[in-house]
Amino acid sequence: MRILVTGACGVVGTEVAGRLAAETVGRTGTDIVRTARRAGATATTGSGPVPWNIGAEPAPDRLTGRPWDAIVHTAASTRWTMSRQEATDANIRTLRAVLALAGPETHVVHVSTAYVGGVRAPEDLRGEEFEGYRNGYEWSKSVCEEIVATDHRGPATIVRPPLVLGRRGDGRIGRFSGPYSLFPALVSGLAAVVVGDPEGYAEISPVDEVAEVIADAALGAPPAAPLTEVIAAGQDSMRLSDLVRITCDTLNAFRAEHGVDPIAQPPTVSTDSWNRFFLPLAAQWLSPVQQEAVKLLAMFQSYTSMSEPFEPTRKVADPGEVMAASVLHWARSKPRQALGRTVPWTLIDAA
Repeated sequence: MRILVTGACGVVGTEVAGRLAAETVGRTGTDIVRTARRAGATATTGSGPVPWNIGAEPAPDRLTGRPWDAIVHTAASTRWTMSRQEATDANIRTLRAVLALAGPETHVVHVSTAYVGGVRAPEDLRGEEFEGYRNGYEWSKSVCEEIVATDHRGPATIVRPPLVLGRRGDGRIGRFSGPYSLFPALVSGLAAVVVGDPEGYAEISPVDEVAEVIADAALGAPPAAPLTEVIAAGQDSMRLSDLVRITCDTLNAFRAEHGVDPIAQPPTVSTDSWNRFFLPLAAQWLSPVQQEAVKLLAMFQSYTSMSEPFEPTRKVADPGEVMAASVLHWARSKPRQALGRTVPWTLIDAA
């Protein structure tokens, strides 16, 4: 069995590649090949990922010649600030290049995002650029799902995780990105408020359980019809108030161990009040650093206070446990940030 894993050095790809390797130890006839845009020096020996800047250059000879039994496509840019063209180049063009390696029997396991099935934002601050989706990442992943359904004639599994955090047991993750930017913002005081509905749903999933779903799909029997796996806690999801409380409690327990004063749990401001009253004042009265924090908060508000949870096909149990483990691992990895001093917001001198 030949399996190709793209984006093997990314957050999800690293975990998937490791899980596939562990589950196929001793299994004869299984060949797992990893690709990455920036492969390490071991790539020349055959033991590391094959270097491939997908979509920007032809596929290396090692990846062509005969179709793959399964292609696990995890390579993607998850930045919420991409323009439409950037999202097209980073995610849509790369998918088309990967599908060119698939045959009619190839099982394509495509990693998407749960938010393609979520509520679109009619008040989209980017105008009509993303057809109602909140950002270029969501929009491009929606387009990618359509491409998999229409361009690939073979079996396909779409895997939709929500916000991805560290492993359930120890909180480890390959790289701190996405939701991890909230932790230093809380400690430093840049996240002076939390925007959203305290009772809104905040869906997260541990990276090891996301990898489990993907690996099970790649190693299992291909589905007779296109299959979509949604990884979420559903009705048992954390609420926004839970997420903030668990994060602050975990950070403060870590700070107490090191004799550092606790951080205060920031107040919650409704999305409507934030957009109507706080944002108009930001450009005039806040410093450039504070304005960047405002943008960060605006990006998170629709992800951490959804009015309805997702309906999972693979359920995440006790997401609060995952949250606490992830925050603690970040704090232990970034002690200078986790133990930093909180600086309250102050207005700049408009004169």
